Amino acid sequence: MILVHGGVGKVAPDRVDRVRQGVRDAAAKGKNLLDRGGTALDAVVAAVRHLEDDPEFGAGIGSSLTREGTIETCASVMDGARRRAGAVAAVPNLGAPIIVARAVLELGEQVVLAGHGALRYMQEIGMTTGVPDALITPRARAAWAEVQAGGKLDLEGGGVGAVARDKTGGLAAATSSGGTIYRRAGAVDDAAIPGIGTWADEHVAISTSGGEAVFRVSLAANIARRIADGDGIRKAAKGALQELHKLVPEGLAGIIAVNKDSWCALQLGPAMPCAWIDDFGPKDELGFPL
Repeated sequence: MILVHGGVGKVAPDRVDRVRQGVRDAAAKGKNLLDRGGTALDAVVAAVRHLEDDPEFGAGIGSSLTREGTIETCASVMDGARRRAGAVAAVPNLGAPIIVARAVLELGEQVVLAGHGALRYMQEIGMTTGVPDALITPRARAAWAEVQAGGKLDLEGGGVGAVARDKTGGLAAATSSGGTIYRRAGAVDDAAIPGIGTWADEHVAISTSGGEAVFRVSLAANIARRIADGDGIRKAAKGALQELHKLVPEGLAGIIAVNKDSWCALQLGPAMPCAWIDDFGPKDELGFPL
């Protein structure tokens, strides 16, 4: 089973069809690997990697610009079977941060590599970054210009994520983000932090969306703790989001989660495009409001 999200936030009417197709395609990429005997970790990385290459989403191509008009990306991945994670943070011009995060996990020396340290590690594994403007879309540039000019921006969807359960019952989660518009350079997004943007253990896999607000409640770990204490997956997600809403009433946040026998998607915000493939086949929705 695989479930993906395309980020919590507004989705303009003219983008709805493209966004829904994007999450459907990402879910299909991951499910194809699961059907061929791949692990949950393989599946979530493939799904997120697909979304990083889709300019409709705020990760990889289509990332938001910093105040300096530059691109910095973040990602994390976690394997529930081994309870191991890998992540990269604030990496300049990196269009495939989820691949580097997976490599950090497999190396096992550290959990999070940031900035130019992550760039040096990329060189060690044979990857290179793109040219400085290669990841900037016209939509991202227009949003940056509007904020710089003092305009008020209706935030559209943030980062992307995936959770999966494989044929052995193994669970994994992955999250990738190009950050929030007009943030300071060097800002570390929630997508880079296991326990905030990503979590997987033997009971549940979780990917979140929402930017700075989700740090306030350690959103992914918060849900995992509630489940460990006996809550069902939806009750745990709802309780954590309600806790966040009390602290930050205007905050946007969303989660997807899967356990051994069920799944859940919920958001605080106008939309969070989701697609999933389970025993009943492929489906998608623009979101599941709290």
